[in-house]
Amino acid sequence: MTELRIRPRRRRITFVLIAALVIALIVAASGLWFKLQGNISTASMRSSESAAPDSSHGLNILLLGSDTRDLEASGYGKATGARSDSMVLVHVAAGNKRIDAVQIPRDTLVDMPACEDTGHGPSAGGVSMINSALNYGPACSVAAVEALTGVQLNHFIEVNFEGFISIVDALGGVNVCLPQPLKDSKAKLDLPAGDQKVNGTDALALARTRHAVGDGSDIARLGHQQMVMSAIVQQATSRETLARPDRLYSFLDAATQSLTVDPGLSSLSDLTALAARAQAVPSNEITFMTMPWAPAPQNINRVVPSADADALFASLREDSPVALAGKASGKKSDEDAAAAIDDRAAAVQITNAARVANLASDYAKKASEQGFTVSGIGNAASVQSTTSLLAADTEQARQTAAALAKELNLDIAPKTAAIDGVQLHLGQDYQSVQKPEKPEVETTNRKASQSLCG
Repeated sequence: MTELRIRPRRRRITFVLIAALVIALIVAASGLWFKLQGNISTASMRSSESAAPDSSHGLNILLLGSDTRDLEASGYGKATGARSDSMVLVHVAAGNKRIDAVQIPRDTLVDMPACEDTGHGPSAGGVSMINSALNYGPACSVAAVEALTGVQLNHFIEVNFEGFISIVDALGGVNVCLPQPLKDSKAKLDLPAGDQKVNGTDALALARTRHAVGDGSDIARLGHQQMVMSAIVQQATSRETLARPDRLYSFLDAATQSLTVDPGLSSLSDLTALAARAQAVPSNEITFMTMPWAPAPQNINRVVPSADADALFASLREDSPVALAGKASGKKSDEDAAAAIDDRAAAVQITNAARVANLASDYAKKASEQGFTVSGIGNAASVQSTTSLLAADTEQARQTAAALAKELNLDIAPKTAAIDGVQLHLGQDYQSVQKPEKPEVETTNRKASQSLCG
């Protein structure tokens, strides 16, 4: 089992490193590094100078999809300022353990703080749809999202319609899967049902359509946005992209030309470091989710965060996993299925060292229900004051121990020991190491690794 887990990972790491080396050599040899650097546009992140937010509890980035019509391409309407057609709060957990990407509906009402002029005019603030903040610049969107969520942002990245199209086209298109045909003349969308590859124009139309899905509201289209984001992640990290230096460079060129970022992401080295953090996160630990919402009391055609949203944003602030109700929608990928089996494969022994009746058997039942193999339970020869979790010095055992602690909600780190498998010794403090139950969040969500047909 260990070999099956390690080999694909090594191939993936080796392949990515080789691809990165090739593109780095091409860029360095031709002087294209300076061209890519020159592509990047910046804008102020805050209206006044202030210390950078603490990033020890993870990195928070606001992705803004601008609907500005002031573009070279025609067909997107007249220039009427800028609004955020999509807004995604991305949390990269400390240690690059996971990425949680939360879509904030553009129809969300928020009491926006006043914004000073950062080159787009000042705003007096007040209750308004959150997408209107971008008309006063990214700094105003940053302030609005921080006011809504309580999450301190470290960076923002803005991309407009043309930029989105060019990024997808540079990838050679992305794969999507539609359960039924979709047609929306307003979004310039006309796609058949089934598994298919779409170009940048169609991918944008699919992400933007409202009239072809559900009740025609902004909320109804967010599921398609999740699918498109997943498709871009899968295509950008695929062999089809990484094995072709020309396509990889085209992608980097399109991306850097398309982005407006804050000064903290204004260099290629900054963006490369951020990309490296994202690459370190397994795709089955990248979750797209919609902000839980409720109809706004003052306008049923607008939304406000629900109680579930409060719990979700609290998890981001605490850098803790979001407790999603049920499971992410759709089918699991082969990678998800392999990981689910692999991190529960080592045998687990559970010992009652607290002298509490049936303690070991109770925990064994919980572990078995979560798919772990409990090879034995028993009572310790003597009472222990502290609970301990031990693992053999193998990757398999360490993964099983970490998964066991997570599934049993134990706030305890596994320690390596000269044993077989995994051993959980429940001491007299077993209740104090139990983390408080987090409220489950009910919302539309999907993993980046999921089948696009799911």
